[in-house]
Amino acid sequence: MPIALLADRSVVTVSGEEAGPFLQGILTCNVETLPEGEARLGALLSPQGKILFDFLVSKSEGGFRLDTAAGRVTDLVKRLTLYKLRAKVQLAADPAQGVAAAWDGAGTTADLAPVRDGRLDALGERLYFALGAFSADATQDDYHTHRIGLSVPEGGRDFTFGDAFPHEALMDQLGGVDFRKGCYVGQEVVSRMQHRGTARTRIVPLVFSDGAAPEPGAEVSAGQKSLGVTGSASGGRALAMLRLDRLGDALAAGEPVRAGGMIAGVERPAFATFAFPADAAAPAG
Repeated sequence: MPIALLADRSVVTVSGEEAGPFLQGILTCNVETLPEGEARLGALLSPQGKILFDFLVSKSEGGFRLDTAAGRVTDLVKRLTLYKLRAKVQLAADPAQGVAAAWDGAGTTADLAPVRDGRLDALGERLYFALGAFSADATQDDYHTHRIGLSVPEGGRDFTFGDAFPHEALMDQLGGVDFRKGCYVGQEVVSRMQHRGTARTRIVPLVFSDGAAPEPGAEVSAGQKSLGVTGSASGGRALAMLRLDRLGDALAAGEPVRAGGMIAGVERPAFATFAFPADAAAPAG
């Protein structure tokens, strides 16, 4: 029952009497329906609909916490400030608050109130605590191995901020986009992709039979066509941003998929509901 400290994550707090309406009007997710004890995937987009920041949103005393990439905290606060205007909201990075992940039931044994990871039940729980007041029995790498095994992308590791749409990063599959809420930044583009079904690129897992995977950024190809690039990897699995239409053409032509020179099998994420090439789940040869 592992618990891992996540030094690559940090917290931004959003508090004040208008914190809820403020976030509801700019984020992809619905904070009005966010229950206590859940961390919900969300993002702040560019007006063109591309992901600038991704995070897990949960309620905290006096407002909300945004659990995000540690290296993006300062930029996130600056971006949120642009939208604040006269809203009665306080924005702050909280460097004294640590982040941990627990899975396989480990969070229930921690001397903290666990927050369920709303993306997938199998991801487990998040724990928030004062730095220095908590110890763990697993590593950050252990957590990412667990995440990659579940085919869950993470910004900055599996897609580049400012380049990917929410559909491409599987946010529509993992509860990170609410298609029934009101307007938010980039909403028109995201809604158009949803209703027209125009998301041809998706992050999907690659499986390598020899137990090794290429470094992030390796080209994925079939025949003479580039399908995309790899992101984070662990053991014999990697996540990759692929053009699924080109993948389907390659499989129909009997062309093997290669990443970093290695033959790879391509799987459908277990939670996925989007159209997927029927033969893509064949194991790597």
